[in-house]
Formats: sequence, structure tokens, C-alpha cells
Amino acid sequence: MKVAIMQPYFFPYIGYFQLIDSVDVFVVYDNIQYTKKGWINRNRFLQNGKGAYFTIPLQKSSDYLSVIDRTVALEFNKERLLNQLNAAYKKAPNFLQLFHIFEDCILHEETNLFKYIYYSIKKMVDELDIHTKMIVSSSVNIDHSLRGQDKVMAICKELNANIYINAIGGVDLYSKEVFADNGIELRFIKSKQIEYKQFNNGFVPWLSIIDIMMFNDFNIVKEMLKNHDVI
Repeated sequence: MKVAIMQPYFFPYIGYFQLIDSVDVFVVYDNIQYTKKGWINRNRFLQNGKGAYFTIPLQKSSDYLSVIDRTVALEFNKERLLNQLNAAYKKAPNFLQLFHIFEDCILHEETNLFKYIYYSIKKMVDELDIHTKMIVSSSVNIDHSLRGQDKVMAICKELNANIYINAIGGVDLYSKEVFADNGIELRFIKSKQIEYKQFNNGFVPWLSIIDIMMFNDFNIVKEMLKNHDVI
């Protein structure tokens, strides 16, 4: 059985969904420490021909809390974010068909950061017709004080995984030999170059799944999910 484990990300790049589509079980970390400068609660969209950030503001609290213990700020102006996306994509070919999906995710009433983001991930998975089983890390019966490779290994063993697939960015974090000694094959997914027409501008890469879905037909997006290597 193939397993992958990742942090939650707010409307991530398509590579995140390539990873979900590549495994039998996808584990989303909820009890992992929140990283202030990471991508958990922010991403990029196309604005005036350039990449621009959108962010979920958070209530002030300790930097050492887990994602599941962080709270969306009361002053999060969801309408402002929707207006930004509306202005950016209202002339995109799939705007009328898809904007309500992103609107539903952004207006979701959940205030817990993890649950708020997880709702949007599941929504995108359904929209992309991906049938991978998704679970949250805290539901797996392991010692959750473990960290890094040890925690990944424990989750894989508990789920009876024989293949663990990680994003290519983690190639220096894990040892294929250590995984092999535990009966698990360690592999990495590497997205191939993706380029498509964004209005009449020069292409801006590495944007949110919002951008990809706004400009590409469903069947093209499904093909993009396969546009990667597993090494």
C-alpha cells in the first residue's frame, strides 16, 4: 500500500494533489507545529500579470502550537479575499463554472485553522475526482511525541504501508536505507513543468490550484495530475 504524509496547505499548487492522487492513503498532519514562514495558511494567485500572496490571518498565540491549536483571526476579511480573486479571474474561461467552489471554501465558518484548511483540501479533492482515502495524523495510533523520519516511519508501519511517497523537497530529510531496513520503499514525487495560457500575459508558474482550475479544462487538469515522475 502506498502512503504519503503532508502538512495542510491553503489552496496549494497542483503538485500537492499529484501526491494525493499517487497514493492509496494520504495523511494530513494536524498535530504538527505551525511554521510561521511556511505555506500552511498562504499561497499565490495571479494579479495583474504577476504572482501575489493571499493569506489566512491568525489569532495571536504561541509560535510553538500545533496547526490544530491555531485559530483563524476574527478580523479575517473573507469578502476582501473573494473580491481580490473575483477581480483577478472574472475574465478567466472557467470563472462562472468554478468560482462558487472557492467561495464556499473561503466563506466556510470553521475557525480552527486545521479544520478550515482541511475543508478546502477535501473540496478540491472531490472536485478533481480523486478517490484517495484521506485521514488526519492524530487519528493514527502511534506515539505522537515522535518527530521527523521516526514519526513518518511509525505512521507508515501502523497503516501497513510498503511504499512511502514524499514530495521531492524532502529528498535530503529521509534515508532510503533506513526505510528499506523497516520494509518500506521510500520514493519521491517530482512534478514536471506545467505551462498554460493565463490571459495574454507571460506565464507565471507555481500558483495555487485556483489559477490552474480557472484557466484549464477539467480533462486537462486531470492530465496534469499525472504530469510527474516518481523516483
